[in-house]
Order: sequence, then C-alpha cells, then structure tokens
Amino acid sequence: MFTGIVQAAAELVAIEEQQDFRSHVLAMPGALREGLEIGASVAHNGCCLTVTGIDGERVSFDLMRETLRLTNLGQLSVGDRVNVERAARFGDEIGGHAMSGHIICMAELVEIDEAPNNRRLWFELPVSYARFLFEKGYIGVDGISLTIGEVRERRFCVNLIPETLARTTLGDRVPGDRVNIEVDPQTQAIVETVERVLATRASC
Repeated sequence: MFTGIVQAAAELVAIEEQQDFRSHVLAMPGALREGLEIGASVAHNGCCLTVTGIDGERVSFDLMRETLRLTNLGQLSVGDRVNVERAARFGDEIGGHAMSGHIICMAELVEIDEAPNNRRLWFELPVSYARFLFEKGYIGVDGISLTIGEVRERRFCVNLIPETLARTTLGDRVPGDRVNIEVDPQTQAIVETVERVLATRASC
C-alpha cells in the first residue's frame, strides 16, 4: 500500500530495452535506500514496481508489457525524473489516501491556470473512467494524492501548492503530457457495485 505522499523525484540514470520489456535504473536518495532490499515495492509515478537490483545509489526495476501499455513509464528517457514513494509500513502516518499502486489509465494535461503561489492543472480522462470523478474526491496523479477541485464531464482539475510543485514532477508538466491515474479504490468499488446492482435490477 502507498499513501500518495511523494518522498522524492528520482532521476532515471539507465534504461535497458528489450522486446515488450524494460529495465529502469534510478538514482535513489540515501534516505530512501535505508533498509531497501531486493523484492521491495517502490511506486514510480504511482505505479508499484519491484526492486530487482541494488548497486550503491543505483536501484533497478523491471517493467513488463502491461506496465508499458498502461502507464507513462515507457515514455521516459535517461535524465527524466519520476515521483518515488516507498511502500507504507503498518503504523506510518497516512497523510494522503490509501493507494494500491495499480494504474488504471493515463490522462492528458490539457490546461494550466497560473496564479500567485498556486497552479491549477486540468486533465482529461478516457470516457470510460469519467464516472469515477467526484468533486472533492481523491485521485492519484503520477503517484501524488490530490483532491479533485472541479469536474466537467471527463475533465477534472487539481490545485497545487508550492510544496507539491517543488517536491514532485508536476511542476515540470506541460499541456499534452500524459500522467498516470489511480482513482480512489473506495470510490471505484462503490461506483462499480452500484452499476452492477442497477444492471441486475434492469434485467429482472
């Protein structure tokens, strides 16, 4: 489980390409490597990946075909940064919201509204996922736990404070970029349950 509180933006320092498969090597900050072992879970832009190798500050991860299809990780190049969060431990403070690290889709950044000490980003989701959007609900954007500010059909906005812009990669995003999306698991479960109940009643 993850909390959506990004701990660092780590640099991608090496990529090994194979058919429908990639290995990423991140330069992980020292504090995040403490106690890190092969097999541990680390979220990259919100996507849960498994540590496959540790060589000093260089930590390796494998990305399979489904990960490359569903997320923006396959679009990264050496020198890019990714939002990183270690898996939560029992007893940790949950400052964001409970997240699984399972990305459901990508959304496109379509508009940026600038204001003093604030930035509002508007994203557009695929039509089939718009039903999970609710104003003031939680959403994971590139691994960051955020509150939805407003919903307009399949578009939604989030409001970012300077700390979020400084700590994460969202400050570097420009219109046209695609971000990883994880909807709030509770919201998804409720919506899908209601849909099933209504479908069953309609068929009776």
